[in-house]
Amino acid sequence: MRTPEKPRQLPLDLGHSTGYSRDDLVVSDANRQAVALIDRWPDWPATVVVLAGPAGSGKSHLASIWRETSDAATLDPRRIESEVSGLDAGRPALIDDADRGGLDEQGLFHLINAARAAGTHVLLTARRFPAAWGVALPDLMSRLKAAATVEIHEPDDLLLAGVITKLFADRQIEVDANVVQFLVRRIERSLATAIRIVGRLDRAALEQKTRITRSLAADTVDAIDRGQAEFEI
Repeated sequence: MRTPEKPRQLPLDLGHSTGYSRDDLVVSDANRQAVALIDRWPDWPATVVVLAGPAGSGKSHLASIWRETSDAATLDPRRIESEVSGLDAGRPALIDDADRGGLDEQGLFHLINAARAAGTHVLLTARRFPAAWGVALPDLMSRLKAAATVEIHEPDDLLLAGVITKLFADRQIEVDANVVQFLVRRIERSLATAIRIVGRLDRAALEQKTRITRSLAADTVDAIDRGQAEFEI
């Protein structure tokens, strides 16, 4: 006669959210220059500022901080012309993922001109520098060449460790330093991946009614890696 399996505990979704305030920001050499520029606003060196960096480098976090500080309007890069029509004169504007394709070039050109005339600012985030966006409008390319472009690098060890530690702290979870260092060595160097792995570990620990140990972290990372490999196949 088989012994019935002990049911797993199903963790409750407590709605943990990632903080995007200035206090939530972890600073290291990878993002220090960009953070300093955001903190300097409105004392910016140009009307247009571009934050360029790979996915998961923290561009959206910095953009969110600036949006809250400046009360900037967020515009869809594909529909700038239509969305800017109702924008108050002099209000700053944020355009996230400007290089994702379908950029409204005429709309951005007119927005930049209006911002210059009003003495306000436009912040754009992108994975690449403006020269690689494939902009066809010469006048817009000229404006973008005059922008202040700041590169954000992939998270270094210090930044990634700080983010992982804070993500656990936000969930009121204490983990040993060796767990954090293991994750820094094993996961993709991306803040988005750090958020995902911390959530998976929290759930796994609740299901198994155990602490988050290096062994649990290794099993969880391996499971994610296997799942990604299967998906790619």
